[in-house]
Amino acid sequence: MPGAEKIKQLASRYFKEVQAIRHHLHSHPELSFKEFRTSDYIAAQLQAKGIAFTRGHAGTGIVATIQGQDPARDVVLLRADMDALPIQEKSTAAYASCVPGVMHACGHDVHSACMLGAAFILNETKNDWQGTVKIMFQPGEEVLPGGASLMIKEGVLHNPEVSKALALHVYPSMPAGRAGFRPGMYMASTDELYITVNGKGGHAAMPADYINPLLIASELLLKINDTFMKPGALKGTAGETIPTVVAFGKIEGRGATNVVPQTVELAGTMRTMNEDWRAEIKRRLADIVKNVSDQYGIESQLRIEHGYPFLVNNEPFTDSCSALAQQYLGRENVEDLPLRMTAEDFAFITQQVPSCFFRLGTAGPDNTFRSGVHTPTFDIHETALETGMGLMAWLAVNAVK
Repeated sequence: MPGAEKIKQLASRYFKEVQAIRHHLHSHPELSFKEFRTSDYIAAQLQAKGIAFTRGHAGTGIVATIQGQDPARDVVLLRADMDALPIQEKSTAAYASCVPGVMHACGHDVHSACMLGAAFILNETKNDWQGTVKIMFQPGEEVLPGGASLMIKEGVLHNPEVSKALALHVYPSMPAGRAGFRPGMYMASTDELYITVNGKGGHAAMPADYINPLLIASELLLKINDTFMKPGALKGTAGETIPTVVAFGKIEGRGATNVVPQTVELAGTMRTMNEDWRAEIKRRLADIVKNVSDQYGIESQLRIEHGYPFLVNNEPFTDSCSALAQQYLGRENVEDLPLRMTAEDFAFITQQVPSCFFRLGTAGPDNTFRSGVHTPTFDIHETALETGMGLMAWLAVNAVK
């Protein structure tokens, strides 16, 4: 098995190449399930290194395979996502997005670049480690149903059978050179909420003739907030607080200063960390929508798009990965992570095989590169690329049974 120092040397040697890959990916972002040029580019990088792969998974996905000694001994899956977001980048960097309104604001360019770097390292050291590593470059992490779910349905976890899985994600509040881990429950499930409030439109100056759906929608929002979001509103049977978010980010009523609209549309998100409670939230939401609508003598529709499950890191495997990261980075550079109410489609994989989803520090010194993900100023301190590719390769070669 290659030692940590050898992997660090290779990560250092590949840094400039992987940095250039990241710059290309960042400059040419593509939205979810439209990653055609991205897929072509990643395939070309793999082909140049003689790494076997197949294409066309869930449309643009790629699965690369690297075999070490005794390939049938064990199979570890590494995953990177490829899609960007509909955000206009605000950056003066030479590698800023050249696609209007599209940007790698969630770091998927970093994930794919780090994964290619890890693939280069694993391919160069394949005579020194045991088993097989599958590397999954997936489309559409940012939108339902999630590219991971589609690639699972197509059999990415089989032929050969995967026993463990690893993925990383950028973390702009953590300095580059560090990584963070959390065994057990880590990230929330997510569902999309859509409510249509059907009132009765009319001239705003004639209130006797209309039923204002804006007022009803406002009452719904306040009732939902009181039920799910006020401190202490949700307690489990043992008195524990249940991690829950039910929040709405969009309200649309196409009226005017003197026109009351016929309908109002609401859109929001629902997140939690327990499948039974997830079902109960949906039941309570339906009751709230019906009860408030009945008070006004109208009908409203609640539509829930079932999204990603909660993400749970296998405790023994994640504890092992954290210990290995301490060996590779130094104990002082490995942090414990708090629970997050954000969601991630790698959760589909964590529900199938023992998995570890960890965070890669990307902040620079002196509080630079700390813009949050999904913002137009997100970027990274690029030394994180060397850390990410090396740590991923180190964890992969040590994950074999």
